[in-house]
Amino acid sequence: MHRLPCADLGGGSQSSSHNPACSSARGQRAGRLSQWLSSNLDPLTETYGIPFYLQYLAHWPEYFIVAEAPGGELMGYIMGKAEGSVAREEWHGHVTALSVAPEFRRLGLAAKLMELLEEISERKGGFFVDLFVRVSNQVAVNMYKQLGYSVYRTVIEYYSASNGEPDEDAYDMRKALSRDIEKKSIIPLPHPVRPEDIE
Repeated sequence: MHRLPCADLGGGSQSSSHNPACSSARGQRAGRLSQWLSSNLDPLTETYGIPFYLQYLAHWPEYFIVAEAPGGELMGYIMGKAEGSVAREEWHGHVTALSVAPEFRRLGLAAKLMELLEEISERKGGFFVDLFVRVSNQVAVNMYKQLGYSVYRTVIEYYSASNGEPDEDAYDMRKALSRDIEKKSIIPLPHPVRPEDIE
C-alpha cells in the first residue's frame, strides 16, 4: 500500500487522533473497501454500487485515495480517473466522488485529498481537473471555488431525482493544470449543455 503525505491537517493544534494516514487504494483488499464504501459518509455525496467502486479500483487505483484515522475508521476518500483526448488537449483528471465524515470536517481533509488527486493528474500530463456538483450544493461549490475551481459549464438535468422530484442541473467545474499554459480548458461555455453532449 502506497503511503502518501496526508499529515498536518488543520494545523499543529489538532490531536494526534485526527492525524490521518492517506494511502492510495492500490493493495487494499476489495472486502475492506466494500466495508468502507457501503457506509455513506455524506448524504450529499453520490452513492454507487460496489461493482462501480471496484471498477475504479481496477482501472485507476492511483486515483482512489482513502484517509484513515489511527484507529482504522474511515475519515474520507476521493476517487477519480484519467480520461479525454491528448490530441484535443482534453486529457484530464476527473473527480468522481469526494466525501469526508462529519466528525472529521474542518481539518482541511477535503482540500488535501483534492490536492493529492491534482498532483496525480499533473504527473499523468493532464491539462486540467474537473468535477460535477449539484447546483443546489452551494457549500461544495464555494469550497471548490476556494480551491481554485471555476464553473466551466452548466449541465441540464445531470442528476436524476427520486420521489417524483425534478432532475437537477450540475456545474461542471474545472481547474487548469500547469500543462494548460494559456488556461484554455477553463474558458466558460456561454450556454448550458445536456448530459448526452458531454464527451
